[in-house]
Amino acid sequence: MKAHEVNFDGLVGLTHHYAGLSFGNEASTKHRNQVSNPKLAAKQGLLKMKALSDAGFPQAVIPPQERPNVAVLRQLGFSGSDEQVVAKAATQTPELLSAASSASSMWVANAATVCPSADAMDGRVHLTVANLNNKFHRSSEAPTTEALLRAIFRDEARFAVHPALPQVARFGDEGAANHNRLGGEYGEPGLQLFIYGREEHGHAAPERYPARQTLEASQAVARLNQVHPDRVMFAQQNPTVIDEGVFHNDVIAVSNRQVLFCHERAFVKQCGLLSHLAERVSEFQAIQVPEEVVSVKDAVATYLFNSQLLSREDGSMVLVVPQESQEHAGVWRYLNGLLAEDNPIRDLKVFDLRESMANGGGPACLRLRVVLTEAERQAVNPSVMMNDALFNQLNGWVDRYYRDRLTQADLADPLLLREGREALDQLSQLLDLGSVYAFQR
Repeated sequence: MKAHEVNFDGLVGLTHHYAGLSFGNEASTKHRNQVSNPKLAAKQGLLKMKALSDAGFPQAVIPPQERPNVAVLRQLGFSGSDEQVVAKAATQTPELLSAASSASSMWVANAATVCPSADAMDGRVHLTVANLNNKFHRSSEAPTTEALLRAIFRDEARFAVHPALPQVARFGDEGAANHNRLGGEYGEPGLQLFIYGREEHGHAAPERYPARQTLEASQAVARLNQVHPDRVMFAQQNPTVIDEGVFHNDVIAVSNRQVLFCHERAFVKQCGLLSHLAERVSEFQAIQVPEEVVSVKDAVATYLFNSQLLSREDGSMVLVVPQESQEHAGVWRYLNGLLAEDNPIRDLKVFDLRESMANGGGPACLRLRVVLTEAERQAVNPSVMMNDALFNQLNGWVDRYYRDRLTQADLADPLLLREGREALDQLSQLLDLGSVYAFQR
């Protein structure tokens, strides 16, 4: 059946700031305490969405979550009015206010793991929300993520949205950032490759940084998503590259249809894995980047593999990379050489996403890939689909509500809480989401 991949991009939130909250994410740590520009961050993301939509790649929007998360602060013992809760947290434990104000939900590659209907035993599109329990500042996202996805994928005859796995280390789940789908046409059955960093009782684990995704979580997600057992493979990420800053698989590999673009050190027993994929995926092609050409360090610094690999109607592919990849002489030389080689990649698109990049997320982090048939696409909430009108409306909304300068100290401003709620209330109406935020109920 004919289908297309739709990229649902996360809209950067009003409290986007640099707090270095994500241990293991070197870009996040490096830019800690710098001044952020939430307005620019949101507009950079919108420009990418609109440019790709105009180029013929379907785009949609996933809105930000409410921040600061007052409910979490109350769980931690702060009391009084919402404004008083924020003020007390700012005075007593500013690091907790920072975590409760994180705008990291913009990285919707971590929002959920998706199974297209062609791969599911019940013929529906499945989305399992990620629990993100490895990091406190992300562990509270799941309930709102679930509400947002249900507001977007409303038709239960075509879509199934599953709650997050239990919030325990054994089932640490980071969503689609550790998931690949390989195959031919989007609408045909594919092979789902789940990547994990550790298992409860098993292989070597990284020593410096945490392995966030577990094998047990990946197996549970595959079950929830009703992926046909013949269409599932599990592979371990190389623990040594996790220790070099590869906190998710999408920092070291990206797939699209029959192509897997990855670093030569991405996986444990990589040669064997690629051989198995070649046996199971028709016309499979692995594009491996050698360490001597682009080191893991340079790949992490430029987010070369945190790119989007998109298919045109003629079967050729476009690689969407961040500006940092263009500015690195060695990486840019490699990419231009790639276009001349025997593979489907025929074009490069470069985007300035500096505000997101400085917090540790690039083009691939900002999007959740959902394969949809035309009938399924028509069943998606139409108000979130990117077009000229929505682009203009969202830019006007950002101009009205977003600040162009934010520091951790600014998080204590009670106006920020009020501005955020007013903004999200307007946004939920604009996107026809209903009452998805706690303050609206």
